[in-house]
Amino acid sequence: MAEKVKQRSENDPKYQWNIEAMYSSDADWEKDLKDALSGAEDFTKYRDHLTDSAKTLADALIDSDAVSLKMERVFVYARMKLDEDNRVSKQQDMLNRAVSAASKISAMMSFLTPELIQIPEETLQEFMKTDARLEQYDYVLRQAVREKAHVLSKAEENILAQLGEVLGAPDQIFTMLNDADLKFGTIRDEQGEETELTHGNYIKFMRSKKKEVREAAYRHCYDTYRSMINTIAANYAANVKTDVITARMRHYPSSRAAALSGGNIPEAVYDNLIATVNETLPVLHRYIALRKDLMGLDELKMSDVYVPLAEIEDPKVSFEEGVALCEKALAPLGGDYLRHFREGIDARWIDVYENEGKTSGAYSFGSYDSMPYVLMNYDGTLQDVFTIIHEMGHSMNSWYTRKAQPFTYGSHSIFTAEVASTVNETLLMRFLLEQEKDPGMRRYILNMYIEAFRSTLFRQTMFAEFELLSHRQVEDGGSLTAEWLSDQYDRLNTKYFGPALTGDDRIRYEWARIPHFYRSFYVYQYATGYSAANAIADKILTEGPAARDAYLTFLASGDSDDPVELLKIAGVDMTEREPVERAMKTFTELVEEFRRLSGK
Repeated sequence: MAEKVKQRSENDPKYQWNIEAMYSSDADWEKDLKDALSGAEDFTKYRDHLTDSAKTLADALIDSDAVSLKMERVFVYARMKLDEDNRVSKQQDMLNRAVSAASKISAMMSFLTPELIQIPEETLQEFMKTDARLEQYDYVLRQAVREKAHVLSKAEENILAQLGEVLGAPDQIFTMLNDADLKFGTIRDEQGEETELTHGNYIKFMRSKKKEVREAAYRHCYDTYRSMINTIAANYAANVKTDVITARMRHYPSSRAAALSGGNIPEAVYDNLIATVNETLPVLHRYIALRKDLMGLDELKMSDVYVPLAEIEDPKVSFEEGVALCEKALAPLGGDYLRHFREGIDARWIDVYENEGKTSGAYSFGSYDSMPYVLMNYDGTLQDVFTIIHEMGHSMNSWYTRKAQPFTYGSHSIFTAEVASTVNETLLMRFLLEQEKDPGMRRYILNMYIEAFRSTLFRQTMFAEFELLSHRQVEDGGSLTAEWLSDQYDRLNTKYFGPALTGDDRIRYEWARIPHFYRSFYVYQYATGYSAANAIADKILTEGPAARDAYLTFLASGDSDDPVELLKIAGVDMTEREPVERAMKTFTELVEEFRRLSGK
């Protein structure tokens, strides 16, 4: 009998996020939606008047924040409610209306940035002296000046803003296809029972000790994507073309330059990451060869690369046990951090378990004035404990930032956000290694740590290469067909995994299941964040309170400066190769210790 995924109503409410804290009724949501739209309409009174006086400019920026905050709250709630069950048409409608309203609001307020950048710097400086409220917007105004060359005329910005909903369609289309429509069928689990294959349990089956189980999961998964490969390729091609065309319209030299410009990230950071990781691929190849040897396989296939190599029973960890383990690992961050971490658990920030129609994977989300919510699909593995500590790292970052920063700087770039989550993961891994003396269990943890490096630093860098190739293909006048995309992905996968891996005709379609590709030039930040986090965790564990306090200051900094500059607060300079090289050195040491403990 097939094991059915539960309906949402069948899960205990204490394990569901307290989203009612945002809106207790649909009427309240409707009011905020209406108020956001009317606020944007009223905002148009500032058109052509920003330079009237310092007071007018300050009023405009404050009113802009007020409208944006309300619209953010409306959108976040609608997005999260749909994520609970993507099949619910009412929630689909709410999100569609929120997206439509956001596009209208963006269009109505689109004159702000073009007018801001036309204000002479000397006038801005004089205004800053005249109205103290403008001090809060110093970084915003400096950013506007820096981006001056890439902002279009008011009419052109208005057109782009009105097209926002259309330009974002590929992401929404993929979400609906991936989370609501695609079904992977059933496979026989380790007990021989027919079980539905889902996004949530796929990796669980890929870690199975039974080859036939993981091969069935692998086959069902990629055969499903292959059956839709031309549709997905056309959708992804539209996403890339949007990036390329928009970058050209804004006079950027490339779509990558446009994506990195918002955070003033030097393109050398991206290139240094790829180059440094590529230099360490021989170490990854040795690990893959060791995996083949330890598994006793004549051929190592992609369906074999997720299996834990240590010969122990994968421990089952309840959610409560997982939280307790996280708290022990996070002790070096101090009592204040731990207290607020526990408050978040008790206040139901987290939506814990999978249910039918729920968005797959995990994330941290929320509006400036809401809880920093976490979506999970917890299945009781030790890996899921790492997901808790990872996503709560994001949410704790949001909590510290929103307590310290105004709405203007109350968010954080992905470049810095991934540091907050990965410092937590690193502290958990170091805690587990420090506590464990049993050779068998130590091998198990080492293998987990190595796999974290492989799946985060190496894998996301491979994704970054794929994105770069895809965008350059379009920029050079080429097209993105299903065959081209699959060929390029297959070539990269072979380069990263090395000669010990036997190729197959399914992994070439893996690109088609990666949702992050619809947020272009996003995934490299997982790899840079992992590298920076490795360095920061070292500092916290070896230097103590001074490094910890510097890190907490960083967590509270939000978007108040360029991401590269903010990381320097925590003692890391990502414009240099050193953080990535340091991470690669750690990876090499882990592989060597694992090899020794394995008797090879």
